[in-house]
Amino acid sequence: MSELHKFLFDGLPVRGMLVRLTDAWREVLARREPGQEYPPELRDLLGQMSAAAVLMQANIKFNGALVLQVFGDGPVKLAVAEVQPDLSFRATAKCIGPVEPGATLEAMVNVRGQGRCAITLDPKDKLPGQQPYQGVVPLHGDQREPLQKVSEVLEHYMLQSEQLDTRLVLAANGDMAAGLLIQRLPVEGEGNLEGKRNEDDIGLSDAFNRIAILAGTLTADELLTLDADTVLRRLFWEESVTRFEPHQPRFACTCSRERVGQMLRGLGREEVDGVLAERGDVEIGCDFCGRHYRFDAVDVGALFTPPGHQPEGGSATTLQ
Repeated sequence: MSELHKFLFDGLPVRGMLVRLTDAWREVLARREPGQEYPPELRDLLGQMSAAAVLMQANIKFNGALVLQVFGDGPVKLAVAEVQPDLSFRATAKCIGPVEPGATLEAMVNVRGQGRCAITLDPKDKLPGQQPYQGVVPLHGDQREPLQKVSEVLEHYMLQSEQLDTRLVLAANGDMAAGLLIQRLPVEGEGNLEGKRNEDDIGLSDAFNRIAILAGTLTADELLTLDADTVLRRLFWEESVTRFEPHQPRFACTCSRERVGQMLRGLGREEVDGVLAERGDVEIGCDFCGRHYRFDAVDVGALFTPPGHQPEGGSATTLQ
């Protein structure tokens, strides 16, 4: 079962989280159509992003969706992981060219230096005129050196945008996506993506630096094969750690027939009618879960008919 563990280092301004996505991650991969499986390098990138997004959502307790995106100018056009407040998540990627064996983040997304990482916070109950919060950073460091791991990108993001020292260890394969997050607590308040900033404390916490070094000794193989108790005991056996009840992340998709209908209305009647004339119906597949939604001429007519004027009938179809 997938699990997320939160913990605090007693008496130190440092917190941590460990996530292991097992059944939930395998469900993401199982939703791919036969023959459309991700290359191993892209699969592992998407798994690491999923683990990181779950950690970040759990870290900020945000009432809305957290969306982590990596996009650029390589064979991987886009990779997305989205996590809801209850830690249900979904993930997908669009690949437009061959991914070479052993390809790094740079080779997949940032070939000509145009790659970007975006983190979006989309509130559930928006106020009138309220827009989602979004932070975007390039896929390179302070010296414009290309970053080769998504963990390095997110550490850099947290340091630049939130002025919080963060250590991330991420790993994924075809069976599991996992991550360890260690973060310096801000001096004031809880601190999160919208929290207070503490520029003067960056890099100066001996406690954080010591624990981050310990976390950095964790290998990908250990993260993917050892249970949470063993990982925490091996890394922090000299520290006093307070642990909390674990949470259970799960796969879930937020797509629906209503949302697809809204998207079609956004395209406009003329364009949708053009698809109808060419194909006989309109079929939309969800990139995240693989579910297909089919709209025939009657369904399309109802979409563009004002409320209260829809005729009865229709043949709305949702295909698994």
